[in-house]
Amino acid sequence: LYEVFDLCVSCKACASECPSNVDVSALKSEFLYQYQKKNGFSIRNKIFANNAKLNQLGSMFPSLTNFILNQSWVKKSMGIALEREVPHLAETTFRKWYQKNHIKKITNKKVFLFCDEFTNYYDVSVGIDAHKLLTKLDYEVLVIDHEESGRAFISKGFLEEAQILANKNVAIFKNLISENSPLIGIEPSAILTFRDEYLRLANDKESAQKIAKNAFTIEEFFKLEIEKGTINSNQFSEDSKNIKIHGHCHQKALSSLEPTFAMLNLPKNTNVTIYNSGCCGMAGSFGYEKEHYDISMQMGEDTLFPKIRSTERETVIVAAGTSCRHQIGDGTNRKALHPVTVLKSFLS
Repeated sequence: LYEVFDLCVSCKACASECPSNVDVSALKSEFLYQYQKKNGFSIRNKIFANNAKLNQLGSMFPSLTNFILNQSWVKKSMGIALEREVPHLAETTFRKWYQKNHIKKITNKKVFLFCDEFTNYYDVSVGIDAHKLLTKLDYEVLVIDHEESGRAFISKGFLEEAQILANKNVAIFKNLISENSPLIGIEPSAILTFRDEYLRLANDKESAQKIAKNAFTIEEFFKLEIEKGTINSNQFSEDSKNIKIHGHCHQKALSSLEPTFAMLNLPKNTNVTIYNSGCCGMAGSFGYEKEHYDISMQMGEDTLFPKIRSTERETVIVAAGTSCRHQIGDGTNRKALHPVTVLKSFLS
């Protein structure tokens, strides 16, 4: 059974495609938790699970950390594929940028932006783009002190640690999040924990369910605002761009790509289409692990990579997931952008 679950990438497609809605990803997390309690937690799994804590230390000296982690002997000792480049920590965290640049805005439109562990340390520019985009559209963007999502703990079977984070986050947000002040997230796998795993992990089920009803990917939030008429095409330039969307697996299983499509169709002259593609193959840490590198790349070659290679160079490739963007870069040498970054480029 361990060998079977070793090749599960926790894409969650089974939960939506299986006629009985069996969530194999949840089964894998529970199995790993039980198995590792009996047989021990590997050093590599501990490192991946505690990635956010380690990044907090590494971000004190990001250039040095990036240099060390990408040395061949370090990757070899950690069981990371030598062909992979370990994602680089940004020069500053998104939280630090927010503290220096956020200005209180007088508006009745308020959103809480979940500062996930991927945006905070790696994709800071995407967090900045989200803040600037929402602020320009007259929203006050609030980033408060909260815990990491726990995605890495869940994927590696550290469920006790994940439950602690879930309980803390539910306690922090339960009196803040409502229909008028929703919680929105940039990284799908992080924000969607509020709608999926937290409902099982949190002790305060009632508060967890209340938060879940008002927790959205940033694309879902834009779609809701478009439907209300709060955001419209006149707020964006009429530049023309061809855009291709690759969907994050958790988006496809727990949400939909329709919100991303609606969001990127806001500018009047965009031509937006969605790749008919499966999992990119990176799946968090899966594609970085040396024994999974080959199959990870084979998964990408199955549908996604050939489609991207045949895409015109001037076409903008969009992927909401940080893992997806790294895999696209490694497999096709093309740069994929978060939908927030693309939409921000149309601000008039």
